[in-house]
Amino acid sequence: MRVAGFGFRKGATEAALRDALMQAGGPDGVTTLATAADKAEGLRDLARSLGLPLVAVPSADLPGQAVATQSARVTALYGTGSLAEAAALAAAGPGARLIAPRAQSADGTATAAIAEGAKP
Repeated sequence: MRVAGFGFRKGATEAALRDALMQAGGPDGVTTLATAADKAEGLRDLARSLGLPLVAVPSADLPGQAVATQSARVTALYGTGSLAEAAALAAAGPGARLIAPRAQSADGTATAAIAEGAKP
């Protein structure tokens, strides 16, 4: 399974979320979208438009994920250096790996990362 994980600022548009996904490699092969549970509502429209399920990752599942990038702001909020990477890894399950580190939308309001895992 391939999971696209997202981090984004309040007010990020669907276009910004889609742009971040495209910068991360695009939706081809992605089976699920994921983000932190407290941000899930902001990702629902994109999930609907892509016809993909959305996983709201509990905040307790984010710290400890082996992320490739670090943001002090995100670490302070979520206990992980990259919300996009941590959400993708957590939703993809144990043993998941990042396809590539997070990518950012052109307007800087959204990031996306894609992880691959064996979780069905």
